Amino acid sequence: MTNINVAEEKNLKKPVTKVRFSPLKQQFSEVDSIFDELKELVKSGDYTLGKPVEEFELLFAEAVGAKYAIGVGSGTDSLKIPLKALGIGPGDEVLTAANTFYASVGAIAEVGATPSFIDCDDTFCLDVQQLEEKITKKTKAIMPIHLTGDVADMPKIMEIANCHKIPVIEDGCQSLLGERDGKQVSSWGVATGFSMHPLKIINVWGDAGIIVTNDDEMNRQARLLRNHGLKNRDEMQIFGYNSRLDSVQAIVGKWMVRQAASIVSVRAQKAKNYDDGFSNIPEIQIPPRQPNTKNVFLLYMVFAQNRDGLLDYCLKKGIEAKIHYPIPLYQQPALAHLEYKKGDFPVTDRHANECISFPVDQHISDIEQDYVIETVRSFYRDNNYD
Repeated sequence: MTNINVAEEKNLKKPVTKVRFSPLKQQFSEVDSIFDELKELVKSGDYTLGKPVEEFELLFAEAVGAKYAIGVGSGTDSLKIPLKALGIGPGDEVLTAANTFYASVGAIAEVGATPSFIDCDDTFCLDVQQLEEKITKKTKAIMPIHLTGDVADMPKIMEIANCHKIPVIEDGCQSLLGERDGKQVSSWGVATGFSMHPLKIINVWGDAGIIVTNDDEMNRQARLLRNHGLKNRDEMQIFGYNSRLDSVQAIVGKWMVRQAASIVSVRAQKAKNYDDGFSNIPEIQIPPRQPNTKNVFLLYMVFAQNRDGLLDYCLKKGIEAKIHYPIPLYQQPALAHLEYKKGDFPVTDRHANECISFPVDQHISDIEQDYVIETVRSFYRDNNYD
């Protein structure tokens, strides 16, 4: 008889992953063309703000219909640098959504400003009805978050912002190629930040970000700020950051951005498959689908009764479901100094208790999606899970 130690025995009992969350292995299964270009890069030694970065910036700007795209070191920097370019700093407040990921407010904190939160609605974007009442004399920018891939009510946001002469910086990190009323994310504010982290719509082999703008002065300032404030090799105009997009990542980015339109089209179809499958499960509530927005579904999130039980059941059945985000941002220890209390943002709190994210991407198969839907159905049908 073969001896199996306790650790091995536990491993044998672990479910086989039947539906993975991340598609990276499939996405980068055939990348010979990337390696061919990387070999040429090594020969050239053009590693820092080189030709591949310029080429990627042009491709990205074209993809989103913008005048300028500026490659930076991360999605966080793609938000921080525009804030800095606007002169936002200590004593200033930036209005943003209470349900966002940490990086959005991290960018605000890095320039010394203070995030001021607004609750979201069931589209996962900030509730624009609460926006104007939150504006104070300290409000120096508004940062709407296009969370999960949907698009915030930018016409109304811009109307309010313009009335108060407050600049808008869009956080588009989760909604590349998202649209509202036929206008793309990045068409509204003075600048938009995008992330190319491995979990985003298009991604590179590590961290990277890109700033998009149609404003000449924002473009000039952002290019200075990402590279130590250098006008050229020998002249430093302002203090900046070390936030250059690497040429290596730009090569990967070029390969990905050419696929962006196809990727979001397939993701939308996969999301519809889920919507159709979940529509007759009473315990699942599908978020409102706005007919005037193009949702790119970075995340596929629904509201679920007994959410935690369903999550545990799915994990045991080999489905890598997730929670985005189980602890609301405003309740995180790092933000305790803002003195928000539990219950200040009730919709955000409800989402933290009810939302579950299922795998959705351009590589997930119909069979895998059917398995997810049937697993959810069986959890509620059997009603005997403990």
